[in-house]
Amino acid sequence: MKIHEYQAKSILAQYGVPVPKGEVVYSAEEAGTAAKAIGGSVVVKAQIHAGGRGKGGGVKIAKDSSEAAVIAKQMIGMTLVTHQTGPEGRTVQRVLIEETLPIERELYLGIVLDRAQGKPAFMASAAGGVEIEEVAAKTPELILKEVIEPGQGLAPYQARKLAFGMGLPASAVSAASAAMRALAKAYEGVDASLAEINPFVLTTDGKVYALDAKINLDDNALYRHKDLLELRDLNEEDPLEVEASRFNLNYIKLDGSV
Repeated sequence: MKIHEYQAKSILAQYGVPVPKGEVVYSAEEAGTAAKAIGGSVVVKAQIHAGGRGKGGGVKIAKDSSEAAVIAKQMIGMTLVTHQTGPEGRTVQRVLIEETLPIERELYLGIVLDRAQGKPAFMASAAGGVEIEEVAAKTPELILKEVIEPGQGLAPYQARKLAFGMGLPASAVSAASAAMRALAKAYEGVDASLAEINPFVLTTDGKVYALDAKINLDDNALYRHKDLLELRDLNEEDPLEVEASRFNLNYIKLDGSV
């Protein structure tokens, strides 16, 4: 089950991953109020279950609350088309108003299940802000990997190894390591099939944040997380897949005909 960015960030924050101050809103008026409360310039981010939102016009910076309201009014209700939505796009029904940060570096963190080893694999890369598939294809040497032993989590030495491997300054290694270990705890804690922070940023004042976040929940484990079922957004799913899920059927819509 996929969830929205703001929902993923809420989960990560509960486990100790630093996230920017932000609020999800459903109208231009709410956007202005949220931006005013945050203060200064803010980022207005469309919330859909797809990546590439920035290239499609779904991520914009507003210099103040008035501009945030104007941008939110334009975004809410628009059809956002990205490389992951297909040509039909997705209708934006909510936006995330978030503080801007003084970014120095963009990094990548992610956890997936390594089916060959039957264990979670923690991946990190200095090439943040770029699709990990593109990094793997063009510069695979930039992807660092540590296997997580089930029940033990990401060990401190593994986190430090990844932090230094990404070229982080010594002053930021402790904070980055703590964030990586917290991400691993969140992955295990909610029975995720994917947990990704892209980009994971280092700011000019030496702090680290999850600037974006993506979590996919393992459907087979949702019976253990009744509270997480409430995060499901049926408007973001294919109607046929929603119908199939009502009968506990595994169904993935594909192109073509039979």
